[in-house]
Amino acid sequence: MADNAPVGSQAPPPRHDRPIGELLSQLAEETSTLVQQELQLFKAEMTDKGKRAGLGVGMVGAGGLLALYALAALTACIIAALSLAAQVWLAALIVALVYGAAAGILALRGKKQVQEALPPAPEQTVQTVKEDVEWAKTRAESGRR
Repeated sequence: MADNAPVGSQAPPPRHDRPIGELLSQLAEETSTLVQQELQLFKAEMTDKGKRAGLGVGMVGAGGLLALYALAALTACIIAALSLAAQVWLAALIVALVYGAAAGILALRGKKQVQEALPPAPEQTVQTVKEDVEWAKTRAESGRR
């Protein structure tokens, strides 16, 4: 981050003749403001992620239900077609085994995807905190010179 104050701060220009007590008071105030701003950003980011996840889960659920109805109709069609060459019970068993294998493969791949997505961290907040710390270090080092 450049040698600029964090967004939203109203820091006065540096003065070298200010008393230590005043500087410490200003530091405490600005630190408090920074922490409050970071907490607000954290809340906003996590609320947004929660809303998106909730909407996505609802859509996946609705799509899954419709897919289930389509699969039931397709299953009846496949069993009817296979029953022309074999007995109905055997046709149904073949279809069930194929579906079971596909379900197992999808479940394992889905589990892997979920594990890769965790933990749900507030990435933007973490990044801005790192930038703020870097800015503070730069300011502290330039103040010592």
